[in-house]
Amino acid sequence: MVRRSVAALGVIGGVLAALGAANLYQRATTDEIPSTVVARLDDVELRRYPSLVRVETVADSETEAFRRLFRYITGHNESGDAIAMTTPVEVTGRGTEIPMTAPVEIGADDRDAVRMAFYLPPTYDAASAPRPTDEAVTLGTVPERTLAVRRFSGRPTDGRVTRETEHLLTTLAAAGVAVAGRPFFMGYDAPWTLPFLRRNEVAVDVEAER
Repeated sequence: MVRRSVAALGVIGGVLAALGAANLYQRATTDEIPSTVVARLDDVELRRYPSLVRVETVADSETEAFRRLFRYITGHNESGDAIAMTTPVEVTGRGTEIPMTAPVEIGADDRDAVRMAFYLPPTYDAASAPRPTDEAVTLGTVPERTLAVRRFSGRPTDGRVTRETEHLLTTLAAAGVAVAGRPFFMGYDAPWTLPFLRRNEVAVDVEAER
């Protein structure tokens, strides 16, 4: 019985080690979009991001949205080009529907849906980015901007994302930093990533660099 227990623990340990190694490999082989930390407010970072090309879609679920965007970067576009995956993946509609004191414009069509976006590598611009062949997928350019970002680990459940977003907005309000958009979630890991290894972030555009 003891031998079986030890063997089972060994198997579990081997699986955890394999998942951890796979997660490290995924991070090492997936480029993160560039940013510069310009200030810190307690556990919130203010990051400056350059202008980037973004492909996005609105769907009834994250799975459906991800599949559409993944098809685009794997060659389902007018040029037939395969495009390198980058992180983070941006998601609006996951636990970020909370009351805010600042005016925020929210489209009626977005209230019960998920908007997901992939960022193209910085080598692409509006002219060179392949056009989507799926009408539900759109391509656009995001101007240079400053984001306030709060990082956390664990499973990004709706409840957890809501709490982290509330904390983010409270910190910004206390520091007198005005937000300029709708909060959103940024994910960096594959779905099978162990909770304690996950890098999750909630973010919101802010009006001015600090």
